[in-house]
Amino acid sequence: MDEKLYKEVLYLLEELSGDNSVPRNIRKMAAESKAKMENQNQRFDLRCATVMSTLDDLTNDPNVPSHGRAFLYTIMSKLEALSKS
Repeated sequence: MDEKLYKEVLYLLEELSGDNSVPRNIRKMAAESKAKMENQNQRFDLRCATVMSTLDDLTNDPNVPSHGRAFLYTIMSKLEALSKS
């Protein structure tokens, strides 16, 4: 696991959960995704897959502003790289 990339993903999820320009449900899911990533009781690849699936569902939400959707895609691409490392 790439520790630097892992911390970057956690940071980005934290940033998204605190961004008041995105809907509350998106912020809530970002906070929950961060908690899932930090859960040491699950295998790492399963955590990555679960969070990527959650974020993918959020990208299809019509209430997400375009900058929020771009932010989600950024996090997803980093998660994909992280899951392969």
